[in-house]
Amino acid sequence: MTRVLAGPVLEGHRVRLEPLEHRHAEGLSRAGQENRDTYGYTWVPGPDEVGGYIETQLGRAAEGRLVPYVQVDPASGRVIGATAFWEPRYWMGDDTPTAIEVGFTWLAASAQRTGVNTEAKYLLFRHAFEAWHVERVDLKTDARNARSRAAIESVGARFEGVLRNWSRSWAPGEGHRLRDSAIFSVISDEWPAVRERLEARIGRTPAAG
Repeated sequence: MTRVLAGPVLEGHRVRLEPLEHRHAEGLSRAGQENRDTYGYTWVPGPDEVGGYIETQLGRAAEGRLVPYVQVDPASGRVIGATAFWEPRYWMGDDTPTAIEVGFTWLAASAQRTGVNTEAKYLLFRHAFEAWHVERVDLKTDARNARSRAAIESVGARFEGVLRNWSRSWAPGEGHRLRDSAIFSVISDEWPAVRERLEARIGRTPAAG
């Protein structure tokens, strides 16, 4: 029997995470059309790809593999990106996952370096650890993506190593190749300290990203 994991709306001051729906298509298209210079290793749909992007993500959700979100600016209601919980693992046999990944994250250029990424990760981590009581949240990125690796480390995740030929490459021209993935994690014992650090960062440096 397929376990389908549902995620609620997660509300912050700088970002609201809403479960992905077809109604978000226009907003995602606009967000993805901003400056795309930072998307060299990231799957960000172009205007003609948004419909397929949403269908793919909702298909994964129906299979119990994904909990997809759009990132929304609470002040304007504008869609500014996407993120997701990914590949829940039910190692203990419970109805909620023992471990889960945070991934498929991207932000419109105008939302980068604004504090949105920090708060979004905080909201996702908090829900995973405190609502689902996971033992581990992991994150991964193309090992070549120095910008993404720095962003992941900045929210308190610990680098664990590089797994070679681990997942599909999203780099231009590499659609049929595998990439080396840099793996990071936060475990439950670390969450209280990571939470304290993130809450201090969100409150102390509102322009930090």
